Amino acid sequence: MSSLVKNVGTIGGLTLLSRIFGFVRDMLLARVLGAGLAADAYQLAFTLPNTFRRLFAEGAFSVAFVPMYSRALHGTAEEGGGEAAAAKFADDVLSVFLWVLLVFSAVAMIAMPGIVWLLAHEYQSVPGKFELAVFLSRLTFPYLALISLVAMLSGVLNARSRFAPGAFAPVLLNIVLIAGIILGWRLRGGSDDDRIVAVVLALSVSVAGAAQLAYLWWAVRRAGLRLHWRLPKLTPEVRKLGMLILPATFGAGIYQISQFVDTFFATSLPQGSLTLLKLADRLNQMPLGIVGIALGTAILPMLSRHIHGGDAAEAQRLQSNAFEMATLLTLPAAAALAICAPAFVTAFFVGGKFTLADGAIMANIVVALVAGLPAYVIVKILNPGFFAREDMKTPVWTALASLIVNIAINLYVVRRYGIVGLAGATAVSATFNCLLLYTVLHRRGWFHFTAKLGGRIARQIVAVAAMSALLIWMMPLMTPYYVGGVIARIASLTALVAAGGAVFFTAAFLVGALDKDLIAMLTRRRAKAPTSTAAPTQE
Repeated sequence: MSSLVKNVGTIGGLTLLSRIFGFVRDMLLARVLGAGLAADAYQLAFTLPNTFRRLFAEGAFSVAFVPMYSRALHGTAEEGGGEAAAAKFADDVLSVFLWVLLVFSAVAMIAMPGIVWLLAHEYQSVPGKFELAVFLSRLTFPYLALISLVAMLSGVLNARSRFAPGAFAPVLLNIVLIAGIILGWRLRGGSDDDRIVAVVLALSVSVAGAAQLAYLWWAVRRAGLRLHWRLPKLTPEVRKLGMLILPATFGAGIYQISQFVDTFFATSLPQGSLTLLKLADRLNQMPLGIVGIALGTAILPMLSRHIHGGDAAEAQRLQSNAFEMATLLTLPAAAALAICAPAFVTAFFVGGKFTLADGAIMANIVVALVAGLPAYVIVKILNPGFFAREDMKTPVWTALASLIVNIAINLYVVRRYGIVGLAGATAVSATFNCLLLYTVLHRRGWFHFTAKLGGRIARQIVAVAAMSALLIWMMPLMTPYYVGGVIARIASLTALVAAGGAVFFTAAFLVGALDKDLIAMLTRRRAKAPTSTAAPTQE
């Protein structure tokens, strides 16, 4: 548990920093661009490489590469493992992976009009919107190749329990994009041409990818590792990696694939719908990124070691601990976001070109999205149970079933409930995927829900109910303040967060929802210096 807590703390802390910068980025973006033509075109252009990044680079590639690299690194000399074997495997993968990325990116940029048409053919009904979306997408797409290489370098470091550099890299993305928004706003000056801001911002995406790659390359060299580009060669291990990536692309990426489905449906709705959906997802991504990505990243290499070492009991314990940590943090986050969505949206986003009417719609989208927040995070805990055993097929089938459910629900709700119904369909399909994954794990004896874990979650729900009652009472009282000036907005949100957090953790302590061993490890985390090879968090 202590290693899991330490690693999750490292990743989660740096991811929190990234999410804060990302939040600032989206606040500025909402005020500068609003929810109009240029904003929709940019959101589509950013969605394409970003979703491919999550789907292939951070999803399929990472879950296939990390266990194989970890096994090569920690294997004995008799098994063909060790530092030399791991270095050779990484070099071989890099040499092939680089050319695949270059070819894929070139083909995608040439075919960009067709790709944009598939996702947003309705943009053609608005003069100039389709053409702008194609142009911006070509500017942003090089980011995919750059960030995919970043994901590989992060995987090399993660397998060595050096999680900090990979977790810090997204901070660079958001810093560069914030600079891009400010530069675009200044270049626009007194004109009303939002396309200037959108073009500068799209260019900034690729610049950010280059900055992230340079940082990770430096981090790898600082760790004493050297990677080499060679003539590409399809070794048996590289071919095996390729065979694992294909199903993992689908199995690890139901949320990302759903993003493409949501984008397709959102672009058929009134102008601004895609922008409102993406901005609402920022609030949803705060706890999802901090908790889900941190747990998923930390658990995979640890779970792989337990499984390949034949220690089923430790594997079960690790996943149970991760499950408990996930619900402890996501259940109150989901409830608080759902209740306080109008306050958060109005205080953070309304202003400039972003109107109160935009904020009202966005708040409803947030409520629908966070209904699936616990499921989004738990999926990231359950999937490694398959990936660590190199079973990529099962998540494919569960993801396929969930995607079909998502599309079916969208066909029914989008026309009736618009963008809010679309967000709700995503939450339902993610929950369905979560239930399917657990059912299979349980039937195979790989992970089961214990009475102790169930009792702890039941107590967490009691604490969430106490917090929710307080927030429901406070929300009407805070209304005059979160629509006021900057100081009033900050004060009202601080009061909501502080009061809600205090009540939840007090109630959780009183009803026994908090694991005392977990609390002890969290409080000791900074008291004892880590003795592992994990990189310092200041990186």
